[in-house]
Amino acid sequence: MIKILAISGSLRRASSNTTLLRALVGLAPAGVAINVYGGLGDLALFNPDLEGNEPSSVLDLRAQLRRVDGVLIASPEYAHGITGAMKNALDWLVGSGELENKPVALINASPRATYALASLAEIITTMGGRIIAEASPTVALLGKNLDAAGIIAHPEISPTLHNAIVAFAGAVENHRVNSAF
Repeated sequence: MIKILAISGSLRRASSNTTLLRALVGLAPAGVAINVYGGLGDLALFNPDLEGNEPSSVLDLRAQLRRVDGVLIASPEYAHGITGAMKNALDWLVGSGELENKPVALINASPRATYALASLAEIITTMGGRIIAEASPTVALLGKNLDAAGIIAHPEISPTLHNAIVAFAGAVENHRVNSAF
């Protein structure tokens, strides 16, 4: 079983990024389990003085990341950058290394969100994560008002996402094989 943690950079209840990740759960092929992380808003603000005495929410995020084979991230763009909540979560992971050599796919819910996507890719790469480009599609959800079931049923979006998760699962499996040596 390939285990994947999906993290949305949005705290909005009706977030298109979170909805997109929930749709990926339904589009995952057999042998792939995707869990959507729900604790982003519970993370304390990053403070390096707390290293070694991190809040339980931070320890939980780190533990969840250690138990998975790969990470999917979908984050909106705010003022040409990633959200503060997403950056905060990543800051808590810099020194602990959970993303080191971990396959990561960046799912983009808006073709206009290019600055945040580039910034997120730079941050993840700097942290040692392995961006899987072929598993990192951009889909246009803006104005479609789709829920997860609507995304799964959409004739253009669904195949794009399914192909991305299949590509990601293949990359994760290759990573497992190559890491075993």
